[in-house]
Amino acid sequence: MTQPPRLAPLVEQATKTLPPLGKKTKGRQRRENRRVEKKESRQVTFSKRKSGLWKKAAELALLCRASLAIVVFSEAGKAFAFGSPSTDAVLGCADVDGNALAPVPAADDVEWEALETLCQETGAMGVEVAAEAERMSAVGKKVVEVQAQAGKRFWWEADVEALGEAELPVFARALQRLRDNVRRHADKMPSAPQPQ
Repeated sequence: MTQPPRLAPLVEQATKTLPPLGKKTKGRQRRENRRVEKKESRQVTFSKRKSGLWKKAAELALLCRASLAIVVFSEAGKAFAFGSPSTDAVLGCADVDGNALAPVPAADDVEWEALETLCQETGAMGVEVAAEAERMSAVGKKVVEVQAQAGKRFWWEADVEALGEAELPVFARALQRLRDNVRRHADKMPSAPQPQ
């Protein structure tokens, strides 16, 4: 699409003054697979990659109705296994040489539908938990704000009259948790000797 002649200088000027489009960071990039030198970093990396691998395998098994088994060995030689429906069920279908695979008994459609429903419910609960966490954070900010306005030193000294109806039950639960924690710590402390 060509610009009308009278707009061309304006477009050219505007493009010169605008910052270049694009990302400000490099973002998530592929990493070269090489040995991690530091032992602590290597253990952390193994843990993260293992959990990521398990998550992907579970997703693959669920979405494709596939039977699969994954065995991963740590640097210390410890074996970690994941299987769907189970590692033993999948690996038990192979003969001793590992050549012939007999089909793993598949779950019926009712089980898959129940599993898919459960996954959807879990996702919905995750959304609810995130919303509740955000609401609790907002209540916490409100309590801190009220505390600061009243010149109080601790959050539990906040003026209850300044809190709204939505914040009061949350504040009451927080006070109960605080009381329970203090009681638990007090019970753990050795009792002071009685003066004679």
